[in-house]
Amino acid sequence: MRMIIVSVLAVGCIVFLLMDFNTHNMKNINDFLKAQVDNHQTPSIQYVFFDTDSIIYERRYGLKNVKSREQIDSSTTYHLYSVTKTFTALSVLQLAEEGKVELSKPVSFYLPEFPYQKQITVEQLLSHTSGIPNPLPLRWIHLAEEHSGFDRNKFFDEVFKEHPKLDFEPGTAFKYSNLGYVILGQLVESVSGKTLEDYVKENIMDRSGIDKSELSFQIDSSLHATGYHKWWSFSNAIFGFLFDKQKFMGKREGKWKPFNFFYNNGTAYGGMFGSSSGLIKYAQTLLRPNSILLNDKYKQILFTESTIKSKPTGMSLSWYTGLLKGNKYFSHAGGGGGYYIELRVYPELSVGSVIMYNRSGMKDERILDKADAFFITELTPRIQHKLKLMSSN
Repeated sequence: MRMIIVSVLAVGCIVFLLMDFNTHNMKNINDFLKAQVDNHQTPSIQYVFFDTDSIIYERRYGLKNVKSREQIDSSTTYHLYSVTKTFTALSVLQLAEEGKVELSKPVSFYLPEFPYQKQITVEQLLSHTSGIPNPLPLRWIHLAEEHSGFDRNKFFDEVFKEHPKLDFEPGTAFKYSNLGYVILGQLVESVSGKTLEDYVKENIMDRSGIDKSELSFQIDSSLHATGYHKWWSFSNAIFGFLFDKQKFMGKREGKWKPFNFFYNNGTAYGGMFGSSSGLIKYAQTLLRPNSILLNDKYKQILFTESTIKSKPTGMSLSWYTGLLKGNKYFSHAGGGGGYYIELRVYPELSVGSVIMYNRSGMKDERILDKADAFFITELTPRIQHKLKLMSSN
């Protein structure tokens, strides 16, 4: 009887929160999203707020292609960039759950040709505390038509040779490293005996019911949004010093400069493409108790914030941590030339969100702090706390 009462109260609280949102915030969130397209902050935007079983709210505005005026839809795909790292990290945790990888062991145990200090552990790579350098990756791209002949391991062998020194002693500091995740991708392939692409498809996408049209390591040109950069911007002016603009970018289209379809050289740190529906299914599956992707023990490890000398780093094993109105979240942004994505989960609330742009993003902008604030209120943690107290009495 007590559990029934608690369940009824929980449903009542959710209904109250949704009624409050519908009454006061629907127009505001719609205006917030639409204004970014109307004010030329991006050619398109997609935003979805969801729980473990359903979509609570979704909106999309704008153009998949500025020149053709084609509108985006739910199947439109974007570069996911560094959101890919959460898939790579999850792959490593799955192998750890199976007893095939020990997070505390040196990476060199699994990769004898590991190019850095032999004491660096798998966990230090996952948490960006290894000291492995992070050169600017903006030029590490190749055109779609070059992809079939591209050898990523050969490319990064040269990068490792060009950057042989650590930035600090392993475990003594935090510094984001794309190269660290290149190595984690190699570790997954070495231990599993499969390419990273095949491993992720079989063990994450297939288990989550995600179709290849929703998430993939391959561009589907019929679904993929063109990526853009603001024509009148300082960064556009200096792009020519960072990569070959004539090769990778097209002619100006109004206020925007388009990118030609391209791949990142580093599959494990930024090689995925996808739609909002694919990311939602992934996050929903991961959020569920005793997830088919990872058991609760290893999910707790995945979502435990790392520390250096007892000080939190702001990141767990691939997910950044944060608080929004008292609610803890785990988030990762993916950004670079032409695209910007944020994916976020609130494990204690069993909800999440995703926002997608086809314009460049060069930093973690935490736009979901603004968008999710229309759903997450200061009341939410108090309700959760009261429900826990009532269920324990």
